[in-house]
Amino acid sequence: MTAPALSSIDALVLALQGVGYFADRRLATAVFLALKLQRPLLLEGEPGVGKTALAHALGKVLERSLIRLQCYDGLEQREALYEWNYAAQLLHMRAAEGQGSTDMAQVEREVYQDRFLIRRPLLQALQAPAPGAVLLIDEVDRADEPFEAFLLEYLGEYQVSIPEIGTVCATATPVTILTSNRTRDLHDAVKRRCLYHWLDYPERERELAIVRAQVPGASAALATQVADFVGRLRSQPFANAFQRAPGIAESVEWAKALVALDTIMVDPEVVSDTAGILFKQREDVAALTQDMAAQLLQPDDA
Repeated sequence: MTAPALSSIDALVLALQGVGYFADRRLATAVFLALKLQRPLLLEGEPGVGKTALAHALGKVLERSLIRLQCYDGLEQREALYEWNYAAQLLHMRAAEGQGSTDMAQVEREVYQDRFLIRRPLLQALQAPAPGAVLLIDEVDRADEPFEAFLLEYLGEYQVSIPEIGTVCATATPVTILTSNRTRDLHDAVKRRCLYHWLDYPERERELAIVRAQVPGASAALATQVADFVGRLRSQPFANAFQRAPGIAESVEWAKALVALDTIMVDPEVVSDTAGILFKQREDVAALTQDMAAQLLQPDDA
């Protein structure tokens, strides 16, 4: 937090904008406090609203390496923290035997040296040299409850325990971002160790700014149409027709597709042809009819 660009919330907003991430003040405040207090930040929200992208942006702003731990059902501790290089350990033991070593206790101590340790994301983040790393624990809700319990020591104290070595503390405190699509509720013990922010869909002006920044090839008129159309898709009563509304990622991808198709102005036929970019479910694609698209494309004063 010594960089001038991170001296205030407003400076942080501008710094994030400089790397293409448009945060509103509430989100910027949560990030600023997480940095200032050196606390993990838990971001929850619908898929595609910019949770993962924030970690990437922070890595650029803070000039820190980004380390990503992608969570999934069945994720084991050894895949998140460390494991031993068993093949190298076995070769070392055979070499010791070949040299006539009889002190097996000494050989056993040697195979648990640092050089035989394979570091996974959590340990990499803890041992990253100054200024430290940005650790993204992505989609933590996809992991199971025992894995949440395993994370508590890291989240609370920025340290982990390795039986053969002992406690490993952070060389430089990692900036830690956890994301959740809320496919299930996380345990309160995890939430208590983090600052929390619910990341919602952006308001129109912020989404328009994101589209224009991420898709510079789009004309002002096309970017405005994209932001307006997607915003109306998420509003009532249209949102009720779909299983999941498009996120910011889909808005940006749709704008890129429209530019690739040399689209000047969006019409119902173009919407129908490209609906598979906005939606990823067959039922949602079918629900976006040309008649609905025509309604959504009408200007507010029509």
